Amino acid sequence: MEPRVRHFVRNSEKALADRQLQVALSRTTGKFLENRAAAVAEFPRFEGARESASRIRQEALDNLDAHLARFITEARKRGAVVHAARDGPEAREIAARIAKEEGVSLAVKSKSMIAEEVGLNGALEADGVEVVETDLGEYIIQLAGEPPSHIIAPAIHKTREDVSRLFEEKLGEPYTEEIPALTRIARRRLRDKFFSAQMGISGANFLCADTGSVVLVTNEGNGRMVATLPRVHMVIAGIDKVIPRLADLPVLLSLLPRSATGQALSSYVSVLTGTKRAGDAEGPERLHIILLDNGRTGILQGKYREILKCIRCGACINVCPVFQSVGGHAYGWVYPGPVGSVLAPLILGLPESSPLPNASTLCGACGEVCPVKIPIPGMLVELRGDEREQGLKTPAEVLGMKAYASVMSRAGILEAFQRVAGVVSALLFKERKIEWLPFAFSGWTERRDFPAPAPQPFRKLWKRQRGIRPWTR
Repeated sequence: MEPRVRHFVRNSEKALADRQLQVALSRTTGKFLENRAAAVAEFPRFEGARESASRIRQEALDNLDAHLARFITEARKRGAVVHAARDGPEAREIAARIAKEEGVSLAVKSKSMIAEEVGLNGALEADGVEVVETDLGEYIIQLAGEPPSHIIAPAIHKTREDVSRLFEEKLGEPYTEEIPALTRIARRRLRDKFFSAQMGISGANFLCADTGSVVLVTNEGNGRMVATLPRVHMVIAGIDKVIPRLADLPVLLSLLPRSATGQALSSYVSVLTGTKRAGDAEGPERLHIILLDNGRTGILQGKYREILKCIRCGACINVCPVFQSVGGHAYGWVYPGPVGSVLAPLILGLPESSPLPNASTLCGACGEVCPVKIPIPGMLVELRGDEREQGLKTPAEVLGMKAYASVMSRAGILEAFQRVAGVVSALLFKERKIEWLPFAFSGWTERRDFPAPAPQPFRKLWKRQRGIRPWTR
């Protein structure tokens, strides 16, 4: 996927004006949040599981080289061929070579954000390999010629009406808005592809170091079929997906679906270990695993290393008020929402991605819902500081923040401003609500209202109350 991160503001304006997108987002993100809240409420050990999962992921990062080495050794013992890719071009070259050597003309693919990150489909198609997405959401956007807009719900920007029209146009199917009927259409169309494909392609939710196992977590049977029906299975995964032990899975699996879709457990959890063995009814004859770095080693060595703990549940995306308003395509790359606003600058570079750390209200919700306790809000603030150090802030922004810091660091000046704001607001905003602001501030009130400042500032009220004893109030 070609990054278009620089155009976030322009993309957002288009998204806010897109009524169909607003309908699609309102139908889905709210449901995810409700389901997550219910799932967490029914799981009293949720916070304890978060602590454990955070420790597991931290342990994996602290000893990543050793865990990777063990994973490679164990996977090779069980028949896998393991490849290392430094970046996207090398990953594409390896994948194309595998397809050529294995005589692949048709590949079926399960949803994989890492494959989107490196542009895998385009590389294989350029070499004459037909790649068919088999996740329903990915199948929809492949027909539409669009990138995914969410890491767990790639077609979240589509309404059922959109999908109905798409199937009618691209597949010649009768128009229907019944979701089960649309699902049956996709299933029927994909069935022959599963049985005809020479290669299946998937990502990996986790890589277990002690067994060399690849773990896939899906809600559709397509992932399991991709991994077992074709004679060749190719896995592409970031090096950060490694976990120390197979025994670490239960705690991670207790959090991933609850955080993602509000399910207690995903419909399918597949632990894939090695190639097909004698007596096995199914499984690939050849298993290729591509381990991708693409900047992750550099991230691991820096101050943002905890972002690599991410298990791609999408909880931070679902809860983010910015994502809820503009959707995923506005972010201009594979990973949207708060996690993408950290990952994109680290992988693509801050000059290329500077709008994203600012695409946040810093409400802190993303940090509160993260199942592995990544301090995303703090990282976004830190990245804004990096922008300043790299000279990426405009002179107006720098001057404005200097003025703000000067006021906030001087109690007397701050109190004077508060008094003036109280007097002005009492004169201008009769209903105690700010619906407009002039000049440079108009962008703040164009789409939101604010409560007007109180007639008396907090400091004055505090001084008045400070001398009153609690039992006399």
